[in-house]
Amino acid sequence: MRISVFNLQPVADKAAIGLSLLCAVHCLALPLLVVLVPSLATIGLADESFHTWMILAVIPTSAIALTLGCRKHRQLGVAYTGIAGLVLLCLTPILGHDTLGELGEKALTLAGATLIALSHIKNFQLCQKGDACGCPD
Repeated sequence: MRISVFNLQPVADKAAIGLSLLCAVHCLALPLLVVLVPSLATIGLADESFHTWMILAVIPTSAIALTLGCRKHRQLGVAYTGIAGLVLLCLTPILGHDTLGELGEKALTLAGATLIALSHIKNFQLCQKGDACGCPD
């Protein structure tokens, strides 16, 4: 399957939504899962590298989807919401557990992931709406 620039935006939006949800689930469910299944602690999902890898995956995916989408629908608020979410997500490892505490770290991560997911949902909807009405690119 070959992905062209024209259908890359919806794929990137869906990927960014999925990554944001994975980040939120990881943040909320991992502590419970480690208590229920202690062997999960040995596979390294609880360390900071997971957060870093998620950010490294979300940034380019979001940049591609939001750039292509905003070129199409010209609603810059969607991009600003996504950027705000990325900033929050990136601030979490910078400020760290020591500065934010466990609750603050979770809150910042969830706020960032939520803003990113919402921006991509809106981006996807606006692009689909534009496709349906035959609006020019």
